[in-house]
Amino acid sequence: MKIGTTHLFVPGPTTVPEVVRRAMNVPMEDHRAPDFPDFVLELLGDLKRVFRLREGRVLLYPGSGTGAWEAAISNCLSRGDRVLMSRHGHFSTLWADMAQRLGLDVVCHDVEWGEGVPVEAYERALRADPTIKAVFVTHNETATGVTSDVRAVRRAMDAAGSDALLFVDGVSSIASIEFRQDDWGVDVAVAGSQKGFMLPAGLAILGLSEKALAAAETTTTERCYFAFRDMIAANDVGYFPYTPPTSLLHGLRASLDRLLDEGMDEVAARHHRLGEGVRQGVKAWGLDLCAVSPRWYSDTVTAVRVPDGVDGAAVCRIAYHRYRTSFGGGLGRVAGKVFRIGHLGDVNEVSCLTALAGAEMALLDAGVSLRAGAGVAAAQQYYRQALAAEETVAGPWAGARLTAVR
Repeated sequence: MKIGTTHLFVPGPTTVPEVVRRAMNVPMEDHRAPDFPDFVLELLGDLKRVFRLREGRVLLYPGSGTGAWEAAISNCLSRGDRVLMSRHGHFSTLWADMAQRLGLDVVCHDVEWGEGVPVEAYERALRADPTIKAVFVTHNETATGVTSDVRAVRRAMDAAGSDALLFVDGVSSIASIEFRQDDWGVDVAVAGSQKGFMLPAGLAILGLSEKALAAAETTTTERCYFAFRDMIAANDVGYFPYTPPTSLLHGLRASLDRLLDEGMDEVAARHHRLGEGVRQGVKAWGLDLCAVSPRWYSDTVTAVRVPDGVDGAAVCRIAYHRYRTSFGGGLGRVAGKVFRIGHLGDVNEVSCLTALAGAEMALLDAGVSLRAGAGVAAAQQYYRQALAAEETVAGPWAGARLTAVR
């Protein structure tokens, strides 16, 4: 019998904070009650603050991020519409597959797994083909630990004179790293509850611009459960067109309070600091990242390449069975070649040190040659320096600066 906490360092689902767990532990309630709209309308308004969406609206569906993908496509595009996509990891590949299966005419750029959205190729394609109706961006490719530049894609679209809709998969980025839907000109943004929102899976979340909402009124793709029109009509008076997951909504209320109290800029800064510390740890091991250059580094998940002759899946199995720690395995083309450390949601510096310590032991047991403690020590040094540069110590040391590591 193993005692103690089982550690979850996959890039989703993420750990649910105790305050969110308690918020979900409520009796079942009447989702048609006369006071339910007060709760729902405030919730939807605060979701817009997380998406940085001033105009437009946010919709919630019972479902996963994949459900949000389908809702976005089926409402805002028609069968046969020409769209621009790229495949550079497992999830961008799945989104492109869904688009094809839903009848879209997909122009797809295949990119090395470890790079992100090919902005220059997108601009050339848009200049050459004005019939493209939508441009798709996987903001954070969870399988490879790669973040793409959404702002650069919007600039490329504008430079090409494109009037296409901009779709963004923000499932492992929104509520964790910087995301500004209005400022970046994103028309459709999709997210799920089980990552940066620190909830169980079960909510598909969409942020929609006014342009996307207008497009949904003219498209001809069949939809029923995911129909925007039905959801909007019910949301306008504070209800849902079918039974909502009320327990998850109460958890979302607690999650939003936590995110907004911290501040979205501060949330992004924390994730950057934590991600960089993990990367410093990996560097100290002498291992490479799946992301091929710093421009692509993700602040929510780090995909670590294992040496030749070592199975990344074995590292995950050892960590799970021997050390009660879960890491993400490699997916698709990088299966067995990487393992993934998730560092998003309810995490801090010590959380990430725990992840690195567990990973070090599993790597050593899997036959990787590295110095025990090297990764943890490197991350410790980075975190101490980073916090010394930006924090003021509270309590008896109030007003004093932290001493930087020499």
